[in-house]
Amino acid sequence: MKHILFLVSILWMYSFCQSSQLKAQNRPDEIVMMQHDKEIVENILKQLKTDQKLETGLLVIKVGKLFLDTPYVANTLEVGGNEKMVINLRELDCTTFAENCLAMARTIQKDNPTFNVFVDELRFIRYRDGILNGYPSRLHYFSDWIFNNDKKKAVKSISKDIANIAIDNKVSFMSNHPEDYPALKNNPDFAKDIALQENEISKRKSWYIPKSRLFEFEHLLHDGDIIGIATNMPGMDISHVVIGIRKEGRIHLLHASLKYKKVLISNETLEQYLNTQKSATGIMVARPL
Repeated sequence: MKHILFLVSILWMYSFCQSSQLKAQNRPDEIVMMQHDKEIVENILKQLKTDQKLETGLLVIKVGKLFLDTPYVANTLEVGGNEKMVINLRELDCTTFAENCLAMARTIQKDNPTFNVFVDELRFIRYRDGILNGYPSRLHYFSDWIFNNDKKKAVKSISKDIANIAIDNKVSFMSNHPEDYPALKNNPDFAKDIALQENEISKRKSWYIPKSRLFEFEHLLHDGDIIGIATNMPGMDISHVVIGIRKEGRIHLLHASLKYKKVLISNETLEQYLNTQKSATGIMVARPL
């Protein structure tokens, strides 16, 4: 498939033939995508155009179902060089699946939902305070993703409201393992920036729902809630990201599954999933607004 690179143009958008580069109008950053990604977005906007008034969480579910069987592919945002705005709807990991579904739902709710609006929404969700300013501006830790998107009012962090149980959320994995991240390995200053962010995240008060008490609070979860699986892995906060979907009264997982290599709805409940994951300690929950 032919790769088409979208670049910045302040005044207008134009395209060249065949191996052309497209420039997105009024974009402050470089966009990397294929033409098919734009087609996927526009097709979903067309399919769900009558659902504009639907509650955001329910829209997240409807969008997510349209991605069923999409291949799981990790590290699709790592395109080398400077940080770029990557639009990839053909291949998803757990985090990009969740944030693309949320961005699409928020786009559908706009008065004039278009591809460019989707790009703006995805940037707003993916980057700290909605501003792409290099690799460190991406919300790498999902607890930080929840915190910043709560601040931006894209979601509401509701773990405290549900269970009011504090968690010692100390993160340091990225700065302790820069060799695992090409951007950090090649840019020591980025590693310093990430370490500062980790310090800020670790100082915050954080809440979660322990897996041992999930059944007690499960009835308070909603369809479309974005759920981070908290982990006891040293220096990590969240090991997996899923969208909650209720089946026969129980919360299941709508997610991009590493195990099954595709987007699916789990047969197992969220509680059953947590009990099979030795490193899982519970969940952090973000409710789409």
